Amino acid sequence: MKKEAILEKLWKDYSQKNPQTKEIHNLFISEGEQVVNDHIAFRTFEDPRINIDVLSRLFISAGYEEKQSYRFDSKHLMAKHYEHSSDELAPRIFISQLVTSEMSIGMQEEIKTICDSIPENILASEDLIFSGRQWGLPSYLIYEKLREESEYAAWLYVNGFTVNHFTVNVNALKKHDSLQKVNAFLKSKGYQINDAGGEIHGTPEELLEQSSVKAEILKTTFSEGEYDVTGCYYEFAKRYPDSNGKLYSGFIAKSADKIFQSTDLYKK
Repeated sequence: MKKEAILEKLWKDYSQKNPQTKEIHNLFISEGEQVVNDHIAFRTFEDPRINIDVLSRLFISAGYEEKQSYRFDSKHLMAKHYEHSSDELAPRIFISQLVTSEMSIGMQEEIKTICDSIPENILASEDLIFSGRQWGLPSYLIYEKLREESEYAAWLYVNGFTVNHFTVNVNALKKHDSLQKVNAFLKSKGYQINDAGGEIHGTPEELLEQSSVKAEILKTTFSEGEYDVTGCYYEFAKRYPDSNGKLYSGFIAKSADKIFQSTDLYKK
């Protein structure tokens, strides 16, 4: 599948499942802004059938290359980011995974059961990354059990294989050209900013600043009934030039660590 088709399919799925993201996108358009995508993020489990290296195959076949890996000890996560080999304007791809082997035996068994129930034809398909939840109707009891140990695992259990977030490239904005302006604009429209560790993560000196809205609360069907859980969110990134005058292209682990909390369950 060509890069353009992949990106278009990802945006369509993401914006349809999470109406808030489309609203925010259209808000910037109505302000006369050009919305350019900085990066797209995905989540998965540390299982050889569905790990980072598996999810990245579709992007590598479309011209992406692995650039850097990251570790998030407190959340038991690792990640890699990818950039397109010939198109500098293509969004970066950021894929993280829960290091399942570091979790409790009970959680490891629960995640293995989840992974074992994914159909073989889905595991072998290049559509895996678009396929959503492949383990049937979730149990709220299991969701809450996972949440006790990892909000990340609970979110993945409910949402499955899907975009976790798209990211507005603030460098391409004219009117809202700083994260302070972006955050103030969104709050004035009633959106909640993820304030875990502050509203802006990173500094100009670190060459990357990031912020995000809290993930949309969506009513979701479980085997026990309907419950409110978090869906996906929108992120915003501003990059700064390094000593050679080139915009920094990587990520900062301690900042991304807080951005992960955009999908933590909260009260509206």
